[in-house]
Amino acid sequence: MAVRNMTAGGEVRETIMKENPYAKLHAMELDLSSMDSVKKFASDFKSTGLQLNILINNAGVMATPFMFSKDNIELQFATNHIGHFLLTNLLLENMKETAQITGKEGRIVNVSSRRHKFSYREGIRFDKINDQSGYNSLSAYGQSKLANVLHANELARRLKEDGLEITANSVHPGAIATNLFRHHSFVSGLINLLGKYVIKNVQQGAATTCYVALHPQVKGISGQYFADCNIAEASSQAKDNNLARKLWDFSLDLIHRYPPPQKL
Repeated sequence: MAVRNMTAGGEVRETIMKENPYAKLHAMELDLSSMDSVKKFASDFKSTGLQLNILINNAGVMATPFMFSKDNIELQFATNHIGHFLLTNLLLENMKETAQITGKEGRIVNVSSRRHKFSYREGIRFDKINDQSGYNSLSAYGQSKLANVLHANELARRLKEDGLEITANSVHPGAIATNLFRHHSFVSGLINLLGKYVIKNVQQGAATTCYVALHPQVKGISGQYFADCNIAEASSQAKDNNLARKLWDFSLDLIHRYPPPQKL
């Protein structure tokens, strides 16, 4: 488990170990909003010598007030996309080696959201990522979730082009009763009041992610968007191959010229 809060991660680990004493489970610190933290995590993981067959990019912040990450990138784009993009790139060689050694298909799963359909009008605001004047917290969240789908699609294309037995897909887990809405007290209050009737619990919310990561029926399927354990229709922007390539190049440029200036 890659966790930002090691105390909370330790508690989750203990809970899982009580339910399944035979589980082999480690918690390692990772803050997706910090490139230094991502690089340290990847280095520490590689030093363990562990194989890596499945990578689930699940971290996320939602609809935050405008703020910068530690690397001076708008926080939602930095955490939800750039952190995962960098982490995946750093761990990809390990995944390739594991697939070759084990003979088992590797799988990368980006946890996106239905909200990817409600990004800014232009999809990804490449020249305005750090523009506070035009910032909308929900549109910025949608932008980061659109980036998750585009990233998975472009990664799938590249993996297939290289003839590698590693798939990449994105998923919408559904509306889940978590603390993701903590920056919107009214919405959070509604969830607490009505959530059990209209919102998935954590187990239900994890179902699609686990299905795409583990189920034999998904073998060989790559570059798809899933919801409720089925292939679903993504937005037209999410299926734009040119936009996916442009985002890939933009993301590479960001991580290579880290730390970037505040205004991009």
